[in-house]
Amino acid sequence: MSGSASAQSSKMVFRQTHHSLGRHISVTPENSTMRHLAYGRIILNTSQPAVAFADGGRETALICLKGRAQVKTDGSDFALGKYDSLYIPRDSSVEVRTESSADIAEFSAEVDKHYPLKLVRSSEVSTESGLKFNTGGPGCARTVSMLIAKNVEAGRLLVGITASEAGNWTSWPPHEHAAMLEEMYVYFDMPPPAYGIQLVYNNPNDPEIVTVVRDGDAVLMPHGYHPNVAVPGQHITFLWAMAAHREVTDRQYGVVNVQPDFSNVTLNLQAGKN
Repeated sequence: MSGSASAQSSKMVFRQTHHSLGRHISVTPENSTMRHLAYGRIILNTSQPAVAFADGGRETALICLKGRAQVKTDGSDFALGKYDSLYIPRDSSVEVRTESSADIAEFSAEVDKHYPLKLVRSSEVSTESGLKFNTGGPGCARTVSMLIAKNVEAGRLLVGITASEAGNWTSWPPHEHAAMLEEMYVYFDMPPPAYGIQLVYNNPNDPEIVTVVRDGDAVLMPHGYHPNVAVPGQHITFLWAMAAHREVTDRQYGVVNVQPDFSNVTLNLQAGKN
């Protein structure tokens, strides 16, 4: 890895982002290679049962990964369970509370316009073929769940979950979409000894990132191809979050450029396209 690539990688990999109690923002445009995306975790239990914040000029997506929480915003109350999602428009005040424990991923991006508040239930996603689907073939089979996607009116954010089959690759064939979207992966639900390998590269002979990824790690893809792979016998699971460079116009899932060396491999993301 070249010196310039190594320097950039320090702003592309964030470790163990899931250990801080309360609300902790790990990734922002100021400390990373992202132009729009920010990411953090809201982790609550009986010793710290609530947090409150205002999102200012940023639209926000909350994804409940574990536990249960109550979210109050814009005069409405929502109960979130596992994999429920909530899209919150800009200029909102938000209060998150639990009576037991909760682990919530928070993604945001700045927007000019105000879009509708919307709750997305996990049960709705799991029964809609255009929101949850299997893709890939031998060695790269995975399940994709679209949480904040074509089902939600928003400005920049797209958020979902990918879960690999044991020992399989995902984001395969290698592809990129940097002209329209920046992206990050946040790994979760990977108890030890599970881990994976994440690559990010424009030139496969001089990759910007080749790194081990474990539960709680975040890897940023401002540009470049970004395949990953689980170790044999283990799964990788990650949240993917994308932000459109042009508000609304570039907010399109599945519009990608496949690495030319693998152009004969079908990407097969049609089910999730807008």
